[in-house]
Amino acid sequence: MSPDFDALYRRESRRVLATLIRLLGDFDLAEEAMSEAFRAAMEQWPKEGVPANPRAWLVSAGRFKAIDMIRRQERFSYVDPEALEAVPVEPDAEKEGIEDDRLRLVFTCCHPALAPDAQVALTLREVCGLTTGEIAHAFLAQEAALAQRIVRAKTKIRDAKIPYEVPGKAELPERLEAVLRVVYLVFNEGYSASSGDSVTRADLCEEAIRLGRLLVELLPEAEAMGLLALMLLQESRRAARSRPDGELVLLEDQDRGLWNKELIAEGVELTTRALRTRMFGPYCLQAAIAAVHAESPSTKETDWSEIIGLYDALSRLDPSPVIQLNHAVAVAMRDGPAAGLALVGALMDELQGYHLAHAVRADLLRRLGRKSEAAGAYAKALALTKQGPERRFLERRIAELEK
Repeated sequence: MSPDFDALYRRESRRVLATLIRLLGDFDLAEEAMSEAFRAAMEQWPKEGVPANPRAWLVSAGRFKAIDMIRRQERFSYVDPEALEAVPVEPDAEKEGIEDDRLRLVFTCCHPALAPDAQVALTLREVCGLTTGEIAHAFLAQEAALAQRIVRAKTKIRDAKIPYEVPGKAELPERLEAVLRVVYLVFNEGYSASSGDSVTRADLCEEAIRLGRLLVELLPEAEAMGLLALMLLQESRRAARSRPDGELVLLEDQDRGLWNKELIAEGVELTTRALRTRMFGPYCLQAAIAAVHAESPSTKETDWSEIIGLYDALSRLDPSPVIQLNHAVAVAMRDGPAAGLALVGALMDELQGYHLAHAVRADLLRRLGRKSEAAGAYAKALALTKQGPERRFLERRIAELEK
């Protein structure tokens, strides 16, 4: 029976590419070598049979294809084929207890020498395997401009000789934080699209969760577990966050029967494991907040005091105005809209450009019966909002207040 090469490519291509990048020290050369290795497999395996270790065969074939390309193509003249032949195919012995080419690739793509937008684009392209077209579509960028961003990032890695390695223990906390930030940025764009006509982008959420699982598998630190838990718990509500016609549904109005119980159970278990380490940080606390919501039968029956306590702890670790805004919403749910409005008012100078701050203030004013002020706040939120369903929701709120 002929091998299923599509399934093989989906399963092995990112692993093969990661190892080839380590061996060859060049992204473009590794990508071309991988393509040639898969092409060779499609020609040889149906006649000769599938090797016992397909991944090792593909890596070995890719390296020999690369050496041949270096000797034949002038554009790869900066790579020394003799030095390449001397590199062992097997990874070096374990260093600091961590060894995986995919993990090396994640840290390389998220190196602080690269611009943040380049880190995101390169991670999605090289680690997740998305095409430049898919990434451009996800972030509403021009494909040509995004392709150039990726090319510049690869060139920077090569010219600056950015090491293809997992950082040592001394650097690991800071570098891991940067990797987690990139993964969470990808997830957030999928969870609440910044623009376009859809509330969510399932493809980006799935890629971020896949990256999160990879990090936990290879580097089971508390914050990596916390981030994965947070993403799973947020993703569990996706089916309930919009109506069949695509319109936005608020948390209090969602059909909790549509929430994915398997994702909730996995997210809660990961959150518990992470918190038990006592080494937790902001992602673990955000996951704990999400877990309280996920396990509550309704908004009214939510333990808002527990959520407020978790936000207090989170604010001590990450005293950002957005965290304080979420804390104010929880206070409003427990103590009433007036209490929440006083807290929100103190944050507005810092959050003038954040549409959700104006939307929260508008909602609290609406609940207090201050219709004119609420309509004005909703209008400010609308002016800052690009996502179609959010804009239509705000427009409906304004129309209701003007009746």
